[in-house]
Amino acid sequence: MSGPQCCGNRPTLDPSSGVGRVEQLGGLDAYVVGLRDSKLAILLMADIFGYEAPNLRKLADKVAAAGFYVVVPDYFYGDPYTPENPDRPLMVWLKDRGIDKGFEDTKRVIQALKSKGITTVGAAGFCWGAKVAVVLAKCELVQAAVLLYPSLVTLDDIKGVKVPIAVLGAEIGQMSPPELLKQFEEVLAAKSEIDGFVKIFPKVAHGWAVRYKVEDEAAVKSAEEAHSDMMQWFVKFAKKEKPHRT
Repeated sequence: MSGPQCCGNRPTLDPSSGVGRVEQLGGLDAYVVGLRDSKLAILLMADIFGYEAPNLRKLADKVAAAGFYVVVPDYFYGDPYTPENPDRPLMVWLKDRGIDKGFEDTKRVIQALKSKGITTVGAAGFCWGAKVAVVLAKCELVQAAVLLYPSLVTLDDIKGVKVPIAVLGAEIGQMSPPELLKQFEEVLAAKSEIDGFVKIFPKVAHGWAVRYKVEDEAAVKSAEEAHSDMMQWFVKFAKKEKPHRT
């Protein structure tokens, strides 16, 4: 996860972006949006630039509009990766932000959601977050998962998943190149007991799903296609109950 693509197209973070709010959940700050009494929750697990990325929050708002309660945890505790800091290159920054810690943090978030009456949880992970999402899928802590431009995800990870999983990757992706994505597809095709889906988006690079430029029509179109695929996956496999309105 140390390649230049992983750090490219850095978003301008904006803590005021989105129509939701920030609250504590499982000991983490989290951007939350959607019906409070929904029984269906989706975790959006950020890449290295964190939960204040405006396009990520815009996606959270979009998923919430589909009927889900959406949570975007601050896994980096107010300290997302900052490329211009020469004293903390990516590999140094990552030492304190291991996948194991992200997994333990997520378990607490899920527990907090369950205490609020949530019965169904899906997880979508981006880059770093995709590795955490696949671990959740292996432990059956979520009912469905989507990996978008994943990093660090291995064939053994995919072999171990126990819930429906979709992988959305980039044709020009160095972290999970098309050759690896096709191997993921072969593994999932052989797992008849698990629904799996792999899609390689043409002419896009790592990060395309949330690090796009809003003025780039082609980039926006590709990102929106990925968003649609992600939401359809969750609707198909995670949306089992209607939210109760008061």
